[in-house]
Amino acid sequence: MDLELLMRELEKRFKAHMHRHEGIQWESIESKLKSHSNYRTKLQTMTESGGEPDVFLYGQKVLYVDFSKETPEGRRNCCYDEEARLGRKKFPPLYSAWGQAIEHGLSLVDEKLYLAMQSVEPLDLKTSSWIDTPKEMRKLGGALFGDQRYKRVFFYHNGADSYYGVRGYRGYFEIK
Repeated sequence: MDLELLMRELEKRFKAHMHRHEGIQWESIESKLKSHSNYRTKLQTMTESGGEPDVFLYGQKVLYVDFSKETPEGRRNCCYDEEARLGRKKFPPLYSAWGQAIEHGLSLVDEKLYLAMQSVEPLDLKTSSWIDTPKEMRKLGGALFGDQRYKRVFFYHNGADSYYGVRGYRGYFEIK
């Protein structure tokens, strides 16, 4: 995607969803994006994989987070992490959520961030997203995922090596 086109798309999304980042001006974000080429690379990757990255004010942090209505299509059909992917005896997926996120300089949304995003607008009404899982749970072979059904956010568990066509991940990074 052309850089100029990406910047126009990000500005348009920013202005259309001011409730996600009240009190932040586009000019301050644009300035940071122009001075950090790695931010633009991350945003381009997020966009090309079906994400709709937008600025999200989270406590004192300013994040770029995937706000696509459903988990990004280009980031579905993956197990939780590389350990789980490589440990599958049959039909391992092409990538894992954490493996791809790290490759693109992103982090997986955790439970608190996911709830904060869901409090702003409903997401994952037909899909689900892998959630950054506590190490203790992951050591036991499990991983968390979340979605919204019946106007309520749910967190569930699954084997970290499982993967489904409707489960992916939402990535984010902090803007400094």
